[in-house]
Amino acid sequence: MSRRGARRFVADLLRGRRPRSFRAQDTDVDDLRAAITLRSAQPGSGVPREEFVADLHQRLADQLAGKHSTEDAEPVRPARVDTTRRRLVAASSLAAAAAAVGAVADHVLTTRTPAPDGVAGPQTLVPNTGSWRTVAASADLTEGGVQGFDLGTVVGFVSRTGGALRAVSGVCTHLGCRLALDVPTRQLDCPCHQTSFALDGELLRHQLRVPPPALPQLEVREADGAVQIYAPPGPA
Repeated sequence: MSRRGARRFVADLLRGRRPRSFRAQDTDVDDLRAAITLRSAQPGSGVPREEFVADLHQRLADQLAGKHSTEDAEPVRPARVDTTRRRLVAASSLAAAAAAVGAVADHVLTTRTPAPDGVAGPQTLVPNTGSWRTVAASADLTEGGVQGFDLGTVVGFVSRTGGALRAVSGVCTHLGCRLALDVPTRQLDCPCHQTSFALDGELLRHQLRVPPPALPQLEVREADGAVQIYAPPGPA
């Protein structure tokens, strides 16, 4: 009887008729779920039937007119709970919720910006308003030399390698801690976490869950015997 009732239920559902009730078994759950999914996908499945709308309008009109009182209302009989059908509804709800969560999780995972790992190289900071400000004398920054500077608005390190000057930010790109120069290893260490950068800004090592970006580079030049950084003006 269960299989026959299930087939009749599915046929009624797919043809738009009100399905006749029956005592469902666990083996009927997959068929009923598939029928419900197919019915909901049909055009107009979300539109209420005309007779339902007309009946609803009549009920609302009767209530507004005060035709029904609590004494005249039919006693509400407790509905018999069919545990198998309840499991079907619960399973369908869980499946829909899981699909929604999966879609959101997939969106988050596939659209999240990849963590910079230094492969693309450091970027250069160019302020909208700035000027060339001296950070060292050319004679004091010999080949292989490194010197830190603090201009108030910009903190960094300038070095000379192969005759060329290079300047990088002196602030860790993880949480903004000020870096310290390790002279023997010629690297910039973060005192807040075990993270180190090379003098050209590249990330050398870290123990963070996400690799921090490389240090931004600063525009640097040598003019009139002075090493200068292009930086925003300091406090007045």
